[in-house]
Amino acid sequence: MKKLFIVIAIASLGLVSCRETETKEVIREVQVETPVKVEKEERKSVLERTAQEIDKEVNEEIDKKIDEIGND
Repeated sequence: MKKLFIVIAIASLGLVSCRETETKEVIREVQVETPVKVEKEERKSVLERTAQEIDKEVNEEIDKKIDEIGND
């Protein structure tokens, strides 16, 4: 009797676990933005951009001094 009960229990577990379950397939459309191409000026580091601005200011001052000397 115990063997019969164990066989029925194992068989019922096998039948229960083999049931098919419904699955939903979800498809989402996602819009991907590509990165905007960065100009050369923006690719430089902060230090390089600052140095360029200072170079421009220094060059302007040098040009002013040269113009003052040239006018004398």
